[in-house]
Amino acid sequence: MSPFENKTTCKDIAPLLVFYVCEEVSEDERESIRMHLANCRACSEQLAEEKAFHATLLSAPQSADELDGSGILLSQCRSELEEALDDLSAPPLQEHWRPFGWLRGWMALRPVWSGALLVLVGGLAGVQLVPWLEHNSGNTGQALNVRARQPLTPDQLSNMVVSGLTVSPSPGSDSPTVRLQLSAEQPMVLTGRADEPNVRQVLTYMVENSERFDAGVRLDCLDALKAAVRDQQVRLALLNAARKDQNPAVRMKALEALRDTAGEDDVRQVLVDALEHDSNPGVRVEAVNLLVGSLDNRPADADAAPETPEAAPAPAPGEDASFEHVVRVLQELQRRDPNPYVRLRSAAALRQIGPREMQ
Repeated sequence: MSPFENKTTCKDIAPLLVFYVCEEVSEDERESIRMHLANCRACSEQLAEEKAFHATLLSAPQSADELDGSGILLSQCRSELEEALDDLSAPPLQEHWRPFGWLRGWMALRPVWSGALLVLVGGLAGVQLVPWLEHNSGNTGQALNVRARQPLTPDQLSNMVVSGLTVSPSPGSDSPTVRLQLSAEQPMVLTGRADEPNVRQVLTYMVENSERFDAGVRLDCLDALKAAVRDQQVRLALLNAARKDQNPAVRMKALEALRDTAGEDDVRQVLVDALEHDSNPGVRVEAVNLLVGSLDNRPADADAAPETPEAAPAPAPGEDASFEHVVRVLQELQRRDPNPYVRLRSAAALRQIGPREMQ
């Protein structure tokens, strides 16, 4: 019998009723609370009050909707918090033996002498060590600067290692300039705009082969590719990252890059899949925001009744069914999502699109 099962008095059960209503208790706690409620009228009445209060909170406008209407800021904070907690839960690294620990202690107690010693060592390294290294590295290949005129071969792509990626704005163009430092058969620096076919080839390859490249590199690739979201190759890479990338920050960034195309069928299906299957609450909140935004961007008269039968526009195939499916998914999230903020955000989204549903 667990220690909690012995706590069956009202004094022990009453503080847990609010967590019981929000489904934030363990299975053992839930069973013990149910057993206590079956024989305690006072706690049963308090549980009814907690349920009524919770329902009132869900139906009332949330202050978070006014301060952060899109929910992006809070979802990103939650995602970063989860990653930080994962890092903290990892086993600590064993401290390695430090042969020069005595030197660090001596330098800490003598800052003036330490500064002079560092200047002296730096000067000697610049005068003697650097020329020696340059002389002895004369047989190594130097990086080849390439202007992205020829595509990389499949062998080069499969063997390349990214040692640096820089994305900067391009004057007079929406597509940013990308500078890639690659180690393939020969080290090279690939430079060009993200909408150039050969640069796009490398960026989409790195996004699609997420197991080979660092998450930070994939995030930079998504930043560069979002301006070319209308390109079919880029669209497929973004959809694949939103579905399958192991890093939640990358999945969220892929959804953000698809924002301008959220109203299209293939993108909307990915958003619905994220709501139903993604394990990260930040990604689910981002999907809610994009879905609501795509519904708000529909023409204002798309759901309005026509004045005359002759003026009635032909409805888009499957548009009503798609809208109803989105509403059903949001309703299910509001009722059953394990994360309380996702439930609140889904309720706010339903209130936001509620007038459209009534038309």
